[in-house]
Amino acid sequence: MQPYFMPYIGYFQLIAAVDLFIVYDNIKYTKKGWINRNRMLVNGADAIFSLPLKKDSDMLDIVQRELSSEFNREKLLGQFKGAYIKAPYFNEFYPLLEKIIRFKDGNLFTYIENSLNEICRHLKIETKIIISSNFPINHELKAQDKVIALCNATHADSYINTIGGTELYDRNQFLSHGVKLQFIKAKSFEYSQFAAPFVPWLSIVDVLMFNPIEVVQECINSNYELI
Repeated sequence: MQPYFMPYIGYFQLIAAVDLFIVYDNIKYTKKGWINRNRMLVNGADAIFSLPLKKDSDMLDIVQRELSSEFNREKLLGQFKGAYIKAPYFNEFYPLLEKIIRFKDGNLFTYIENSLNEICRHLKIETKIIISSNFPINHELKAQDKVIALCNATHADSYINTIGGTELYDRNQFLSHGVKLQFIKAKSFEYSQFAAPFVPWLSIVDVLMFNPIEVVQECINSNYELI
């Protein structure tokens, strides 16, 4: 999977559901995706938060991109604090959020990788996470072919992707390489957000601000189906 900054709960369900999670560092950064941005709750509606990047070539891989020198970590923390200071679990989660946001490294991939590892530790997700470039495959491969190569490199007999991958991957192609392809589909997880109409699928930050960690862990470990 691509690395995402503070992704939605389904991303962590996927990490928890597998034995090995491979995160891409050496694939092209996509501008309009969710690599360096996500959504929080502001005044009852969803609002984008993002990591500003140094201007650079659109052809660079994620690991070659850098955070902007003007990235104001305290300003981003202030946005989260303003949005969630009255949330019931703000005091429990905000210290970790401070640690994540204030992480000093300026490399985009390293910064996001650190945030994923910190959240996984917080949620007691023990899945091993490995960087894609560590594997001796042909890294010029694209899309499905690269996934299959990584599966073969790890001797995997099963590969799980998010439900959005149903249009990208072919079960028969995976089976021809001895790999069973499955997709994880998160079930609805609705909770109170300041008594306003519920806004679904926001960042994991929103989930952890409004729910006790035990409830979040239970949701991550069971509130999905494999198809």
